[in-house]
Amino acid sequence: MPKTVLVVDDDEQLRETLSAMLRFSGYEISEAATGTEAVNKAISEKPDLILLDIELPDIKGPDVARAIRNNPASAHIPIIGCSAFFGWEYRKDALEAGMDDYLVKPISLEVIKTKIEEFILTER
Repeated sequence: MPKTVLVVDDDEQLRETLSAMLRFSGYEISEAATGTEAVNKAISEKPDLILLDIELPDIKGPDVARAIRNNPASAHIPIIGCSAFFGWEYRKDALEAGMDDYLVKPISLEVIKTKIEEFILTER
């Protein structure tokens, strides 16, 4: 059974491109354009992993991660933060909010696939 990845990004073109590449790699994909939508889908769909943009129009990525971690239905889902912000403080904030890793955009498909497999295959 294919693993499911929730791709969260407010940039529609980036979200659709990443989703298409991951579908081609064999993953089932769910998409969200806002933090609220991401939290709702994480709880209702329980994806195997979440790729979470840091800058969203309604809720910042770290707050989305906290909301996902605070719900027993979604607390176990690995979250990889993805952002163009590259300072150590952004990574620190993301990890303290409950994200499992933080990648700086642009991110190669190979790096994303490697990280996904790393977290999906790890017992939580």
